[in-house]
Amino acid sequence: MSDLYTDGNAMAGPLTEIFSVDMSMAKGTCASCGDQGMLAQLHVYDHAPGMVARCPNCQEVNMRLVRGPDRAWLDLRGMVALEIPLAAPTDRA
Repeated sequence: MSDLYTDGNAMAGPLTEIFSVDMSMAKGTCASCGDQGMLAQLHVYDHAPGMVARCPNCQEVNMRLVRGPDRAWLDLRGMVALEIPLAAPTDRA
């Protein structure tokens, strides 16, 4: 089963289109086992119309992403929280 998925970086590009920040460093907490880790560590299955990201610890579904021509559906019910790093504020002179 492990050779059927890629790492969570596969979702970073599509999520960046939605959130307009680099999502690869976002940190999530699995609702099932409580494991915390970067989005890049999730196991992403993308051999279907959408993408499914599973917890690397317990294999529960953490996130689903489906895209249409003019919209996207993001299901995060498998995560307790998703911490998204924002760009550092620029220094004002």
